[in-house]
Amino acid sequence: MSLPDRIDPRPPRRIYRWDLDKTYLQTDFESLRDLFRTAFQKAHEKVAVPGASALIRELAEQGDSRLCIVSGSPKQMRAVLEEKLKLDGVQWDEFVLKDNVSNLLRGRFRALRGQVGYKLPVILESRIHAPVEAEEVLFGDDAEADAFIYSLYADLIAGRVDERVLAQVLEAGGVYPDDAARVHEAWKKIPIADPVRRIFIHLDRLTPPAHFTAYGPRVVPIFNYFQAALVLLADGHLTAPQVLKIAVEMVQTAGHNIITLSNSFQDLLRRGLPLQQAAIALSQAMEGPNALLKAMRPVPDILAAFSKRLAALGTQPPPPRVQAVDYVSLISHALPRTHKGRSTKPQT
Repeated sequence: MSLPDRIDPRPPRRIYRWDLDKTYLQTDFESLRDLFRTAFQKAHEKVAVPGASALIRELAEQGDSRLCIVSGSPKQMRAVLEEKLKLDGVQWDEFVLKDNVSNLLRGRFRALRGQVGYKLPVILESRIHAPVEAEEVLFGDDAEADAFIYSLYADLIAGRVDERVLAQVLEAGGVYPDDAARVHEAWKKIPIADPVRRIFIHLDRLTPPAHFTAYGPRVVPIFNYFQAALVLLADGHLTAPQVLKIAVEMVQTAGHNIITLSNSFQDLLRRGLPLQQAAIALSQAMEGPNALLKAMRPVPDILAAFSKRLAALGTQPPPPRVQAVDYVSLISHALPRTHKGRSTKPQT
């Protein structure tokens, strides 16, 4: 008896890694009261950051990508978080939550707030199973250490960080020995490649973008997900009509308008992001046959405002320079925000 041929899914060409709290979800946990309210929220009460779900859905349209979520939320919240993602039309391939109950029972109190010893081994272990040629885009926020962890991850698998620097970072970050061993073990199994194209940091705390200069142009701080969509259009991950759909959703459901979206575009241009071709593509998309997008005001007005802003800017500033990241000097970024050694001063 012959068995039917098995059809394996296409290997992913792109991998999108997302955090949840303050990256995808609007979450407050600055006080004990906030923590309790967040813990007992039902799925329909949780609110996504405007544009986040639309961006994820559009990125999935190509059908050759994977969505991997790594969140510091406790495992006990899995059911409600999965329900929220389903309500938003988000489909995921990996979803990892933090086992803080185990950390408590084992007396691993540093791990309750620490992020390096949690996220770094998880995403390295995930990369082991990815095709060498698969590109990655990572999404985090400025509440903790995402820019540091994601950049370190990218440079580890690209062979730009050595054992000595990694050991210093893990020690300074308060990483427990078993988690440090997981980092080293996973790192050694990953073929050297340079797959991380962008790291987006959602500025939930409105940290000045200059704070992230030391990480180079790969890290793009964003005030909203329209900015991420614009950069991903320029990088070839989205089409112009897809960006317009994200803009329309943000205008219609989240209170954005011509001024806020135009200012978002201009902010990226002032930071040297090469978006002129993206602006042209958006204008051409509005002139095409897609009547649905044309009918959705105020998108044409937004694009007209973009054109005026582009003309007013004149010569665009040069893009940020590519530079090696000095992780030893940035070790304070790896510490929990409440740690006395945590620095919030801009790095230049």
